[in-house]
Amino acid sequence: MIVRYDQKYASIPAMVRQSAKDFGDKTYLAEGDNRWSFIDVERKMIEAAKAFIAIGVKPGDRVGLLGPNTGTWIQAALGIHAVGGIMIPLNTRFKGGELAHILNKSGAMAVVTVGDFLHTDHVGMLREAAAGSPALDNIIVLDDAVIPGTTTFTDFLAQGSQVPESEVIERIDAIEADDLSDIMFTSGTTGAPKGVPHKHGVTLRLYGNLLDTYSIRFEDIHAVVPPFFHTFGYKAGWLGALQLGITIVPIVTFNPLQLLETIEKEKVSVILGPPTIFVDLMNHPRRSEFDISSLRVAAASAASIPVKLMSDIRDVLGFEIVHNSYGLTEAHSVVATTTYKDPIELIAQSVGRAVDGVEVLIFDDDGNSVPTGETGEIMVKGFNVMDKYWDEPEETAAALTADGILHTGDIGSLDAEGNIRITDRKKDMFIVGGFNAYPAEIESMLVKHPKIQHAAVIGVADERMGEVGWAYVVPKAGMELTDREVIEYSRETLANFKVPRRVMVVQDLPRNATMKVVKFELRDQARAQQAAEAKASA
Repeated sequence: MIVRYDQKYASIPAMVRQSAKDFGDKTYLAEGDNRWSFIDVERKMIEAAKAFIAIGVKPGDRVGLLGPNTGTWIQAALGIHAVGGIMIPLNTRFKGGELAHILNKSGAMAVVTVGDFLHTDHVGMLREAAAGSPALDNIIVLDDAVIPGTTTFTDFLAQGSQVPESEVIERIDAIEADDLSDIMFTSGTTGAPKGVPHKHGVTLRLYGNLLDTYSIRFEDIHAVVPPFFHTFGYKAGWLGALQLGITIVPIVTFNPLQLLETIEKEKVSVILGPPTIFVDLMNHPRRSEFDISSLRVAAASAASIPVKLMSDIRDVLGFEIVHNSYGLTEAHSVVATTTYKDPIELIAQSVGRAVDGVEVLIFDDDGNSVPTGETGEIMVKGFNVMDKYWDEPEETAAALTADGILHTGDIGSLDAEGNIRITDRKKDMFIVGGFNAYPAEIESMLVKHPKIQHAAVIGVADERMGEVGWAYVVPKAGMELTDREVIEYSRETLANFKVPRRVMVVQDLPRNATMKVVKFELRDQARAQQAAEAKASA
């Protein structure tokens, strides 16, 4: 029986309060020696909410949140939700310009961040790139680093001590299922990040059902590896666990040896994320030293996974159940999933079937439905589809049909049972270790290099990361350019997953009659180059 979680709970904070009643003293969060029960989560949510009220956050206000996977991140997020605020999750790998665009576009009035993470001074970076942004008037530092002009998280929480709890409860009771819980920003083909508003009710319905479909149980221990700013770490991770009474173990940064140690220590049974995670666990030279027999459910989501890799996740790592899924931010990040009953070949070569309440359609370029088995653009219809991009009417009109059906930009087919096979990406997007990378965004940054005249970026298959970017760059006349220069420049200006894995300095790019770059020729070149290198190393 499918549970309508959006009817069971009016909102995310209402769900937290009910979970505290339902699951009580059971451990929700295991973070080293730090342990929270479900009752603790409700208490910490209310504590943070009181503080957000104290600094003036009103229903509908936007608050940025940047930091690693920690309990304090969850506390801050739930505090924003509980006062009726709209959370803006921020990618910890983004550079200052990327973060400034999102804060300004969303109109954030405050930002919760960390002093240092991944060797980056986030406060200093934000101040340099987002000078004048209203969000910087209220900087709250999660890790309690003392930085002039900011408030430590401890001091921030203390500010709410005089706010009555009843005011928080009134705020929670006023939140409805159709109210916005967060705005998830995703880059488009133009290179400009676009905000997708997500709703409380849709989030609760989709992710409760997704974890039910994954066969995740009350007694499971979920090691949340994907970052909390990503929907797989946030909504399929710690939030879904709150709904279903599951214990989570936040993973701050992915290190295969440390994860193996955590699996053994905490008896981890669930891991969701990109294939990279599972490949690195299998290939670690010390894997056999650890007891990982507790592993039970895996979701290694990607458009297509080699059958052998999916079989190895099951047979080598010992998972009982493996899954594949498909989604995009514009559809609250869930469209389709496999089930535990599906054969391994289907799980590897498809992303499963549309989830309850969602319909997947395949159209040709003329807007006509194509027959079963034939390829076309994947279109999505259902309650999960966004209403609009945030403050982007033209982009919204391009993404949605008049009757609200979503253009995904992905090319694929449906079989007779409704299984979706993704064969290409109309928008040229590629996925690096679970993160969406958009060539146009990377190209627009590359051509800002003083020596680069033209640039074209493609996604190339990679055994570990799923896909990586290859860049073809044309130097300006009379200038010498090396691949190392381009990669070093990219590392300074782009999030690490967007940095091209390989750079080819070329004299020209293949173009058609309208002077557009013919990327399929570059993909053919890349495949031929990979084949030649594989043959040479054999």
